Amino acid sequence: MNKTVAFAKNSVNVFFHILTQCNLNCRHCYINPAQHGSEMLSLEIITQWLKIFLDEKRQANLILLGGEPTLHPQLDQIISAAREIGYESITIDTNGYLFHDILNKITPADVDFISFSLDGATAETNDAIRGNGCYETCLNGIREAVAKGYKTSLIYTVSNENIGELEMMPPLLKELGVSRFFIQVIGIRGKSAESGNDSLQVDRESWLELIPRVAEKVAGADITVTYPKVFLKPEEPFECAGRVADNYFIFPNGRVYRCPLCEDYPLHSHLLKDGHLEKTGPINEADLFTLSIPEGCVMNKLVQPGNLSYRPDGIPEYRIACCLLKEEIPGKS
Repeated sequence: MNKTVAFAKNSVNVFFHILTQCNLNCRHCYINPAQHGSEMLSLEIITQWLKIFLDEKRQANLILLGGEPTLHPQLDQIISAAREIGYESITIDTNGYLFHDILNKITPADVDFISFSLDGATAETNDAIRGNGCYETCLNGIREAVAKGYKTSLIYTVSNENIGELEMMPPLLKELGVSRFFIQVIGIRGKSAESGNDSLQVDRESWLELIPRVAEKVAGADITVTYPKVFLKPEEPFECAGRVADNYFIFPNGRVYRCPLCEDYPLHSHLLKDGHLEKTGPINEADLFTLSIPEGCVMNKLVQPGNLSYRPDGIPEYRIACCLLKEEIPGKS
């Protein structure tokens, strides 16, 4: 059965961009060096910052991101430090190139998941988005990780450029041995925002017709699938994760956001400075979290309103959910 993944109020989720460098140049990359910084953080700084977000009374989960996090030559030591500090779960998000022989520097006991990004069921579609050769490299990386005993997940960012191949993913996921599948909705930020291309976003009718159906097929292959709600039903209340959950998106320049849609702007609610986490002054994302509008998510209306629709009297036809609210279908076995 479908299960809505509520905003976890008893855990801390740390999305840590330890660098912004990447070997790829994906067309929909959300990293914005002008807002996020371009430095590679040292092991010392990373360790210091990790300690700040640990809450001994609640489970702390760590997702290591980039850029491409395996480009960091001390990633294995970062993982070891995070475990020693007390993080309950650790995930590496990677494009599959797996630099610095990372799979042989850590063990499956050191990380909970290695999560791979793939944006097409074929090389033709994926590589048009992510770059030539990425498809085969990513698949080979997944196969190597699975063979070495790592739990793997796969992230597919849905846009109008690749939605046509989403239905081809269940058999590929099964063949690869992936245990979790994340369907993401493309955000109009980073490079997508630079292009001004709102047409990348999938319309409501297509999303609701296709995404739940594909998710059921994936779950039927005994793979747990998670996808964003995006469009709320009339009876569903809007809830903002920024108000009720502890999600932190950390960047190399010290900016800490609570909402990923804010990341193209200096709206960060916190700043890491001199080894301390400081609140920033108004106006920041936290001020926007307090607003209530008929469209649901305030930031969605401000930065990517192309997925909204209105009746002739100006009333929204539906509301947009917080991007951190997910639907989950466990594997069927």
